[in-house]
Amino acid sequence: MNRIDRLQAILTQLQSKKVVKAKEIADRFEISIRTVYRDIRALEEGGIPIGAEAGIGYFLDESYSLPPVMFTTKEAISLLLAGKLIPHMSDKKVDTAFQEALYKIKSVMRADDKDVLEKLEKTIQVFSGVSEPAQKDSIFLHDIQQALVGSNVCQMEYYSQYNQKFSERKIEPVSLIFYAMNWHLIAWCRLRKSYRDFRLDRIQNFFVLEDTYERKLDESYEEYLESQKEQLESYEVKLKVTKQLAHWINESKYWYGFVSENTSDDDIEMIFLNPDLFGFARWVITMTDKVEVVSPMELVEILKGMVLELCGKYKSI
Repeated sequence: MNRIDRLQAILTQLQSKKVVKAKEIADRFEISIRTVYRDIRALEEGGIPIGAEAGIGYFLDESYSLPPVMFTTKEAISLLLAGKLIPHMSDKKVDTAFQEALYKIKSVMRADDKDVLEKLEKTIQVFSGVSEPAQKDSIFLHDIQQALVGSNVCQMEYYSQYNQKFSERKIEPVSLIFYAMNWHLIAWCRLRKSYRDFRLDRIQNFFVLEDTYERKLDESYEEYLESQKEQLESYEVKLKVTKQLAHWINESKYWYGFVSENTSDDDIEMIFLNPDLFGFARWVITMTDKVEVVSPMELVEILKGMVLELCGKYKSI
């Protein structure tokens, strides 16, 4: 990137936040802090009113306005791809808001770029699974973000998977995390008096209260995340399957985190990475005696329990 392009990009970065630290600029463009100082001085000499506060960062004068930012073709395509993913990773409220923003972005684009997006719009599709779940009207992403910004206490009904019951909770939201194809809210639960991980699609009747709280992401929060690390990571699963079965699951294996396979004379060893052993076990059961679980042993124990439950259910028939 030449210096003129970098100066324009720094100006755009200064527009993006209230205050921008010199280190943020240096890290983004892989330049030294001294070079940042020179670039800021060059912008100031060009008539841009940039304020600075020692130890805090740079900011633009509030009275200064800039013309609308023009997007490059690559940037516009990236936004289009994001728009395709949003419906599968959020709810209808967030999706609607993003699509409205995308319309506004398209309205200031060059005619050639609009043509590119129109062609790609029809040729890019995203499927999240074999059976597409209905998109929820709301998983409360907007409400949770409001609570995170305002440090508001929230009240909700939460469905616990382990006992299959709803419980009333008052929580102090501290962070949002996306993993295993679901949004999770990490919050201090006043009922349990500890940090808890709440899956957003299991929340009902979520309310942002006027009460506020003071809680920092302190050492106890880091300890909680560390204790939950195994749950945030995928399990490595090794299966031995017959060659006939390997042909049968040739397509579906990718939905369960297929990584690699080794073929021998008698069978095929497959390796998967999957975050949900219970869901994986249900898939393995459909393979009956044509599969052998090599590891982990937790999956073997889950399968044993499921088989015993099935036997008990149909024992009297």
